[in-house]
Amino acid sequence: MSYKGYIGSIEVCEEENCLYGKVLALPHDTMITYEGETVEELRNDFHGVVDDYIAMCEAEGIEPRKSYSGTLNVRISPEAHSKIAMLSKQAGISINAFIRNAVDRQIAAML
Repeated sequence: MSYKGYIGSIEVCEEENCLYGKVLALPHDTMITYEGETVEELRNDFHGVVDDYIAMCEAEGIEPRKSYSGTLNVRISPEAHSKIAMLSKQAGISINAFIRNAVDRQIAAML
């Protein structure tokens, strides 16, 4: 889910028969969660907690942090760029998909 530049997860709790989630990619000291019994209730609660977070930041005079967009620029050497282009073509995928897969594998290896 997304709202006002914030991205939220959607999880299911079978034990409590509800949906829940959290606003993603905020600083580690900021946890914003929400829940609902239906998708509509979940969405409404998500919107409400985001609005509350923005209002709290404004009241305290601080800049609200937003979720990461998932887009970033990475500078690499022309040689690495060439090798990535060649390998991605051989794999039949785009350069973006190749890099995304490599990053995902690295993250999984570190967790």
